[in-house]
This record gives sequence, structure tokens and C-alpha cells, in this order.
Amino acid sequence: MRIIFFVSLIFSLGYSVYLSNKSCKECHKKIYKEYQYSYHSKGYFNDILHRKIADKISTKKYDCAICHMPAANNIKDIIDGVDRPNSANVTNSDAVSCFFCHEIAYVKKSHKFNINILTKQASGYKPSLYGNLKNPANNAKHFSLNNPLYENNVCKGCHSHKRNENNLLIFRAMKANQTSKECIKCHMPYIQGGNEDINEKARKVHRSHYFNGIYSDDMRKKSVNLKLTFKKKYHIIITLKNKMGHPLIIQSAREMFLRVLIKRGDKIVWSNKKDKNSYFKYDYLKGKNDIVIPYTATSYKWYNNLGARKSKVYNYYIKDLKKGDKVDISFYIIIARKKCLDDIGLANNGLDRPLLAKKIVKIVQ
Repeated sequence: MRIIFFVSLIFSLGYSVYLSNKSCKECHKKIYKEYQYSYHSKGYFNDILHRKIADKISTKKYDCAICHMPAANNIKDIIDGVDRPNSANVTNSDAVSCFFCHEIAYVKKSHKFNINILTKQASGYKPSLYGNLKNPANNAKHFSLNNPLYENNVCKGCHSHKRNENNLLIFRAMKANQTSKECIKCHMPYIQGGNEDINEKARKVHRSHYFNGIYSDDMRKKSVNLKLTFKKKYHIIITLKNKMGHPLIIQSAREMFLRVLIKRGDKIVWSNKKDKNSYFKYDYLKGKNDIVIPYTATSYKWYNNLGARKSKVYNYYIKDLKKGDKVDISFYIIIARKKCLDDIGLANNGLDRPLLAKKIVKIVQ
């Protein structure tokens, strides 16, 4: 009830002015292009994985809108099931829109999930948009204001935590006392060029709006570190480190695994395939064994995970290890497990294909 009150409070009057993503493009072509590659631009209408999950939950209500369609001027009706997402309504089709993200005045902490409170806009005036730029430049479309929130807590509105209707924690990317600084450092690093085409302030860099994550080859490489050492002639030690500021896995569909192969010429003579500790995943359950989507779950079961900047050490004793053998170690990430894809009718679409994050190869001396 408290959540619905906040949603109603934010959106009961709608927007006095709404600047669409394409409207922002007129002055911020570079940032708009970056944003179009990001998963902030993906939502119900252009991301089939998200849409299938949302429709699996309900074809009447769209509860995911609070974070995935937050700019909707009819968001309360969409969540309540009075309206359905409408691709002709730009506040629906803009997904996590530029305008919405830059209107957040502060983040209200809440038990089930945090609430983004938007700034109040005066009717008949240019809207005020927030960011973390020092000495921001105003333009014909909006006022620009510096808000400390955009250095400290802006990510917490959607990326902090989420509880389902059974009060089960189904998503946590940030600790309660964690700020957005670390998120911004990794996912919005400085890149070359000003933040606007005119570049009135002659800025040399701007924050990236690619919001790179698991789909990015570069970000996957940066996410973990592998170290291999030899001890005696048959003992190998592998250290896997999570370099991220959040747990290795934060979404239930994900699966990750460490693959160790001993190759002698073209032949694989040993692998760690049967080592359950080398697989990382977790299941959401209804009852004891029924695996379900997180929205309806009553419990969950972990199969390994690594906290922020935590390491895991593997000791393998391979008695027939010989000089000249090639030790091939790889860490892979799967965006969506086959079981999850089958449940939502998305089998054979490639999302369960292992993506390489890190690889090292050494020859036994």
C-alpha cells in the first residue's frame, strides 16, 4: 500500500512537459548514440527476454514498469492492470528514459524496493534536469542543475534491491550502505568528448552512457581475474576473484562456470566438469523443489556465489600431469540458463550460449 501511494504521488499529475529520448538527441547526439546501445534503452517493446518474463508474470498487469518503464505517464494504471503498455505512447516506449533519469530529485528508501522521487516541474516553464556536472550549461529546452544525488545515490532507486509479493529478496545489486560512486566509476567511466554537441563549456570528457554490463566483452573481462600456479608436479592451484563491487551473480537466470582443461596435443586428458564448486547459479523455488521465476518464489537455493571482491581457491591434484601439457582455464558467463528460457518460451535463441569472460593458458614445465 505504501509503494502504491508513492507511485500515485509521483505520477498522479502526469508530466507538465515531457522531453522524449529523440528530443534529447537534438543537442546530445553522441550521448544519445551511446544510450541506444545501452540496456537502459531496452524494455518491454524492444527486449524479448524482458517481455517474455513480464508476460509470464502477468498479461494483465505490468509490475516491472516501476523500474523498466518508469517514465510512463500512466504508470499506476499499468501496474494496476487498468492499462497495458502502449508502443504509441512515447512515455511507455522510451523505456528507462533520459528525461526520467535526469528528473530524480531524491531516492526514498523502502522495504520492497526503493522509490525514485521526481522533481516537481512548474507548468509553463522549461523543465529542470539534474546531473553531476559542475557549472552546467542551460539551453532552450531545459534548465540544468547539479544535484549531489547523481554522485552518491542515483542508482539506488532501481539497482539496490527488490522483494516479491512473498517478501522474498529476489534482487540485490547494492549493499544498504553502498553509494552509487562505485557503480558510476565502472558503468559510466569518463570517455572523450563533451556532453553536448555545441560543447559550450569546452568539456574534454563526459560520462559514458553505454552503461556497459554483462553483454559487453570488455566488461566481462574486467569482472573477474584468474590466477594459476603450480605446486609440486601434479598439484595446480587456481584463484578466481570477483573484481566487481557486487556479487558475481545478482540475477537468477544467470549461470557462470570455471572450466579447466588439461590438453595433451589435440586431446583433452582431464577436465573439472564434475566439480560442482566450479558452477555458480541459484534457483528460486516454490515449495521444496519447484523452480519458478523469482516473482512467484517463496525461497531460493544457492549453488555457489562470490561476494564483491571475494576470491575462491581451487586445488586440483592431477597425478598424470606431464611436462608439455597445456593447462587451459576459462571463466564463462551464461546470460539466461536453458531451464529459464524453456519456462518462458525462448528456447534456442542463443541466450544460453556461454560467453567468455577470462582465459589463461600455461604449459607445464
